Amino acid sequence: MKRILLLILLCCLLKQTYAQELNARVQLLAPTVSNLNPATLQMLQETMRNFLNNNKWSADTYLPQERITCNFVITVRAWDGNAGYQAEAQIQSSRPVFGSTYNSTLLNLSDKDFNFTYTEGQPLDFSDQLFINNLSSMLAFYAYTIIGLDKDSFARQGGTPLFTKAQQVMNVAQSSGNAGWKAADGLRNRYWLNENLLNSNYLQLRDFIYSYHIEGLDRLAQDQHTASRNLFKSLTDLSGLDKQRLGAYFPNIFFSGKAEEFGNIFSGLNAAQKRSALDLLSGIDPANAGRYEALK
Repeated sequence: MKRILLLILLCCLLKQTYAQELNARVQLLAPTVSNLNPATLQMLQETMRNFLNNNKWSADTYLPQERITCNFVITVRAWDGNAGYQAEAQIQSSRPVFGSTYNSTLLNLSDKDFNFTYTEGQPLDFSDQLFINNLSSMLAFYAYTIIGLDKDSFARQGGTPLFTKAQQVMNVAQSSGNAGWKAADGLRNRYWLNENLLNSNYLQLRDFIYSYHIEGLDRLAQDQHTASRNLFKSLTDLSGLDKQRLGAYFPNIFFSGKAEEFGNIFSGLNAAQKRSALDLLSGIDPANAGRYEALK
């Protein structure tokens, strides 16, 4: 009987080990806040990392090597001496490219309204049906968004269920009064990121994320000629994106995070394709046109 119970316990532990989606690194900094106890920051940093890595965010099971690499660098700008923190966060995620050691960036953004309250030793609880605190809501929102973008890169529009979960978090958090959750809070915030990801006007960009990674980058190691042709085709297909919407939040952060990679990847095309790629990229992403000049 004891052996059976031990086996059941072992199976449960193994299931938990292989369940979580994120491999998140969290760095909490306070370079200009001198009265913050470093031990408090360390404890909070660990709490946030455990929250991201130990919670189950989707119905899928991930092997350890499949967990999504992401980074949260949170800089505290001010502390009220009690539980109130004013901060901003740099959030980045990537996915591996098949047959290589290279990781391709999927998300790279700065959240200027990453403000929260936290009391030392407080457990970080979360419910997608009920607002508990701003910190857990923001971390959950970005967890869903990161997993959704990863899924978009492996299956066409595969991230929609995760973006819908992030939308639920956003809707619940709007009543809290915290900044970043509403359309009126600015043009570059959590609301507009989620709105863009679920807006049918940007499905073409989400389809590009899939074709660029699966049919292009992931094939480079096996068949460079086919991969290059597919990369160029995916870029050509994207050129039909409504130019008036390119300045929106999600397209803006996507292209900013990809500009250097695009320049490097498309430099492997032949001379005529490179000229065409330069024209296409400059038209699709005029804000980063200077970063594509190397294609000349």
